[in-house]
Amino acid sequence: QVQLVESGGGLVQPGGSLRLSCAASKSIFSINVMGWFRQAPGKQRELVATIVGGGSTNYTDSVKGRFTISRDNAKNTVYLQMNTLKPEDTAVYYCYALYFKAYWGQGTQVTVSS
Repeated sequence: QVQLVESGGGLVQPGGSLRLSCAASKSIFSINVMGWFRQAPGKQRELVATIVGGGSTNYTDSVKGRFTISRDNAKNTVYLQMNTLKPEDTAVYYCYALYFKAYWGQGTQVTVSS
């Protein structure tokens, strides 16, 4: 079992930045894949970014160059640094972990609006 708790969401103006955190209940050193998904109103949940144990990362095209995913194994935490935010980034962001099966956090709201 893996519990995931997200934090760091909020309201930000276009062009601003936020950093999301995802704290895991167990050592993330042994978790195969961790990442972030998001779901905007009326849309399907979509992949934002993933990071594997070796540190390789993957991003959806719409966030490349603006978002950075990272992991701190000592703190059992994965981060999503989001820069140059746009209104279309508005969504509920979910932390994800693949450890024999998929685990999800409860989600954190990110709203980009002036």
